[in-house]
Amino acid sequence: MRKIINSTYVSLDGVIANPQNWTSAYFQDEAAAYASELLFSCDAMVMGRATYDGFAEVWPAMEEATGDFGVRMNTIEHVVVSDTLDKPTWNNTTVVKRDDAVAEIGALKEREGQDILQYGFGPVTRTLIEGGLLDELRLWIHPVIVGTGDPSELLTQKDFAATFELAGTVSFKSGVLVATYVPAKK
Repeated sequence: MRKIINSTYVSLDGVIANPQNWTSAYFQDEAAAYASELLFSCDAMVMGRATYDGFAEVWPAMEEATGDFGVRMNTIEHVVVSDTLDKPTWNNTTVVKRDDAVAEIGALKEREGQDILQYGFGPVTRTLIEGGLLDELRLWIHPVIVGTGDPSELLTQKDFAATFELAGTVSFKSGVLVATYVPAKK
């Protein structure tokens, strides 16, 4: 069975919002190779509406600058969980309604193919965790304190809890640590 892997950038103070503002200094050759290996080990991507809107806006114009990585981002199967997106503009996109997400993504997981990737941590991740669908959580811990005070920009929100077990770590010379967690056995 395919795995669903979440890959999220996080600061030391738990911020996940606007990573483009605080991660670029740490994204060197090691991180790029790791990110590329992860992307190319997957053939589908699951995301929420906010991630979709951001990615669909920038990635179609990024192929020249990012080469094969950009091509893969644009051609991989995109599954968007949204009750408001009617006409997706990004290539190879399927929209799944929130109420159908666990069943539809569960069916996607059962299909033949490579693993499934999810970037960022938000309501869709919570749905995956609560539905027993998330197999790995890879937190890219950056050695920076962003200092935001907005709870909506933090890793998780009020009234949500989950337990994980450490499955492995990778560290980069830049100081970034990728901690891989799996859901704790009940």
